[in-house]
Amino acid sequence: MIRAYKIDGMSCDGCRKKVQKALEPIDGVHNVFVELPKTALIDSENEVPLERLQKALTEKGNYKIEAIMLEAIGLDQSQAQDKLTHAQSASSCHHEHSNEDKPEHEFGQEAIGKYYCPMFCEGDKLYDQPGACPVCGMNLEKVHASAVSHIIYTCSEHPEVEQEAHGLCPKCGKELVPKEVEHEEEADETYVTLLKKFKWSVGFTLPIFMIAMSEMIPGNPLYQWLPQSYWNWIQLGLSLPVVFYSCWMFFERAWTSIKTLNLNMFTLIGIGAGIAWLFSLSGLLAPNIFPAQFKTESGTVFVYFEAATVILTLVLLGQLLEARAHGKTNRAIKELLKLSPSVATLVTDGEEKQVTVDQVSVGDTLRVKPGGKIPVDGKVIDGSSDIDESMITGEPIPITKRKDDAVSAGTINGSGSILMEATKVGKDTLLSKVIQMVNDASRSKAPIQKLADKVAKYFVPMVIVAAIITFIIWAIWGPQPAYTYGLVNAIAVLIIACPCALGLATPMSVMVGVGRGAQSGVLIKNAEALERTNQVDILIIDKTGTLTEGKPSVEEVVSTHSDYTTNKVAALAGSVNQPSEHSLATATVKYAKAQNVRLSEVGNFKAHSGHGVSGQINDQQIMLGNAALLKHNSIELVQNITQQAEKYQSKGKTISYLAVDGTAVGFIVIGDKLKASSAEAVRVLKSSGIKVLMMTGDNPVTAKSVAEGLDIDFEAECLPEDKLNKIKEFQSQGKIVAMAGDGINDAPALAQADIGIAMGTGTDVAIESAEITLVKGDLSGIEKAYQLSHKTMINIKQNLFFAFFYNVLGIPLAAGVLYPVFGLLLSPMIAAAAMSFSSVSVITNSLRLRKAKI
Repeated sequence: MIRAYKIDGMSCDGCRKKVQKALEPIDGVHNVFVELPKTALIDSENEVPLERLQKALTEKGNYKIEAIMLEAIGLDQSQAQDKLTHAQSASSCHHEHSNEDKPEHEFGQEAIGKYYCPMFCEGDKLYDQPGACPVCGMNLEKVHASAVSHIIYTCSEHPEVEQEAHGLCPKCGKELVPKEVEHEEEADETYVTLLKKFKWSVGFTLPIFMIAMSEMIPGNPLYQWLPQSYWNWIQLGLSLPVVFYSCWMFFERAWTSIKTLNLNMFTLIGIGAGIAWLFSLSGLLAPNIFPAQFKTESGTVFVYFEAATVILTLVLLGQLLEARAHGKTNRAIKELLKLSPSVATLVTDGEEKQVTVDQVSVGDTLRVKPGGKIPVDGKVIDGSSDIDESMITGEPIPITKRKDDAVSAGTINGSGSILMEATKVGKDTLLSKVIQMVNDASRSKAPIQKLADKVAKYFVPMVIVAAIITFIIWAIWGPQPAYTYGLVNAIAVLIIACPCALGLATPMSVMVGVGRGAQSGVLIKNAEALERTNQVDILIIDKTGTLTEGKPSVEEVVSTHSDYTTNKVAALAGSVNQPSEHSLATATVKYAKAQNVRLSEVGNFKAHSGHGVSGQINDQQIMLGNAALLKHNSIELVQNITQQAEKYQSKGKTISYLAVDGTAVGFIVIGDKLKASSAEAVRVLKSSGIKVLMMTGDNPVTAKSVAEGLDIDFEAECLPEDKLNKIKEFQSQGKIVAMAGDGINDAPALAQADIGIAMGTGTDVAIESAEITLVKGDLSGIEKAYQLSHKTMINIKQNLFFAFFYNVLGIPLAAGVLYPVFGLLLSPMIAAAAMSFSSVSVITNSLRLRKAKI
């Protein structure tokens, strides 16, 4: 039986998880569902004593539980069972997928302009101001509006007239119409703020670094101008803006991580940099409390201002790059928004009137003029035209739409004028769903936990324990002043344990790796993409523009009449197509010119929508188009011609028949050629153990032809949602999925995939939605990215070893293990050398990636 409980003390999603984990192991409990702000459902055969439940919760935190009736929360046993079943299913799916928590989160209009944690530590909790999450320390992200809500009205005769309200023009009295406006782009406040702080931090850190490094110059010229003690005070003054303005947030995050026991890189950086700075300040204010071993030849205490500020500035650089990567996700959504028309032509009682798209209702009749965008989803009720649906299907060849055919918002009308009936409006249109899918997929991917954080989780407690033990041992058994020796050596342990190179370990490898990739035409957006590319199990590939050239081209010209050579067929076809703007016509003209045949002028040209073209050349009547055009004009296609054409059509090619004065004399074979590198690239990827699946919006015949030629699996007639759902299906099985595509229709899948790979020859939307861009649009770049990922991750792990190795060795020395035997304490100069040597090792190792073979 399912029973309901009220739980006080839960304030965030982290609390909810703690309560869930506390209740699940209790004997007799079959299933648990915990929901914020204070509800829990427990399924058990017999009622579990309240005292036992309370005891389990008390061990996890200050939570109070009491039994309540199901009716009090508006549920009966059946509804409660549904909640538990759904929660159990979601949990199972999550564990099969990965260790990352990827909940679905949706925000209402009231959330626009506010901020949320990308890790969703506190569920959907929103903040009014930018900053860091109080739980995990991640930068808060802004909730953006998904559409323009601001419409400007203007006069068609007087464009200088603009007003926010609908009405009449004050100059001519004509009705004002909506003005097409650009979607407003907001500056990323987090990035702008961090960039400003980074500039300040670099400006003050560089002088500190130069002062500190001047000691390595023989006959230090700085000390000839001023004594070392003065330069130490100057370093203190220069460090104040870095510590208390530019990088103060890192100390706040460190304190938060300690309070919540969520130890990470910020904990280590905060403790190390903070102790180094406080140690240096103490050395300036009270140098006499320090033993002689901690002083320079001039009697001043060795200071660590440069170590503290350099560490903080490097970490700030990492945060700046992270904020920049998040901003690119928003740009992809803005590119999609630009495709959405803001106005429509409404037809009422035979009269046409321009209205905003949000004024269109289901059932309205709309006029779409040549070259205009389809405003909403609907169906054609009168007329016919060729519609460019490449943004939805990815296929470059326009589709002929006639009565009762469906059309989608954002697609582009060709040369015909059509009447359509609105069937879906607003957020229900396919374009709006594509935008929402990109938005949801981008937000659902929480940043991966850095390897440095994982190490820090164990390293930080060990260092703190080592420092405490050091103090205790010196305080009990050390010489007088025992407490001073104990405190100074404990601080020395904390200082030596803070690796300067930690701030360089990942960024240096990523920077060099990204640069190496760029040299090979592989642009990588962030460190996460580098880390996960060599873990890919499945690669999903779009066909058009990815495997193929992405544009129709003439593959062959066939003559079926003895009086007409192939060049003559090409010349006539190219000539009659010259006045047409259709993509197939453009391909035919381009081919004819490439064959150096002479094109003739066309008279009486006519475009037959959805069928082909006709015209007069040198007193001959020319027709070029599909079989329906010839049949409509009583031109017979003999069996010999149709049999030859069917061989090409079975491979998914488009056939345009040429007829001269009522006789068919040949045909043009048009297709989308495979890229020269596609076959070899697919072979190499498969040999690396990656399963390759082609998903395309094209028809099954064409898709099968391409897939069989490459020996890969395929799915045809796929919409953006189909690709997205297939990726989610593979991810639920625990697979790491990469998606390669080039079109707007690929954007949701690119955003959802673990690794999105865009062709540099594709759309801006696809490029912004992806983590990796192949500049040449060449699939062989995926194998290069795979190899570069593998070598970069090895390099990062090596760097982390160098970052910690010297410092770990220095901890016992800093603790004073040599003092009882040799009377030696670790000199600050040695500590500084260890820090410097680890940094040099990291930099040198990272630079090896520049010559990596990929």
